[in-house]
Amino acid sequence: MKITILGYSGAGKSTLAARLGELYDLPVLHLDTVEFLPGWKKRELPEKQRIVSDFMRDNDGWVIDGNYSKLFRAERLEQTDMIVMLLFDRFSCLRRVIKRYRGFKGKTRPDMGDGCIEKLDFEFVRWVLRDGRTKAKKSDYKAIRGKYPDKVTVLKNQRQLDQFLERQKRSRKEK
Repeated sequence: MKITILGYSGAGKSTLAARLGELYDLPVLHLDTVEFLPGWKKRELPEKQRIVSDFMRDNDGWVIDGNYSKLFRAERLEQTDMIVMLLFDRFSCLRRVIKRYRGFKGKTRPDMGDGCIEKLDFEFVRWVLRDGRTKAKKSDYKAIRGKYPDKVTVLKNQRQLDQFLERQKRSRKEK
């Protein structure tokens, strides 16, 4: 099983990836850990691509979360069995980001690159509320839904996410 998780910042992509990895006993790659070096410095593109390519090649099944289109997104979407899009509203995402910040303040989250201390600044809040939700981004998600209708599950709130996880757990028990 190969699972790709896309969606808005703060919607819970990394948490869902960890849960699905555990449920299906699959290795998980959080693309934020690939993107960032300690101190929030960005890794060079060729190195990022090598890491993702190696991960995809070396594992028969996987869960990959993140939107990074230059990190073999087309290949991920083609290979994947399931695409989950977390398209929560902007204020739900902001609440989740604030909660995450409070829980990890002064620490590095397990789904982030080493040495990337949790932060909450104006730039990131603006990204969550506005800049990460451009017409182009929304069109991109719509295009993915159109190209892979049988693979895509869109979740727009916590209730839908909880129901999705319950369905996954039930389907695993039935096998």
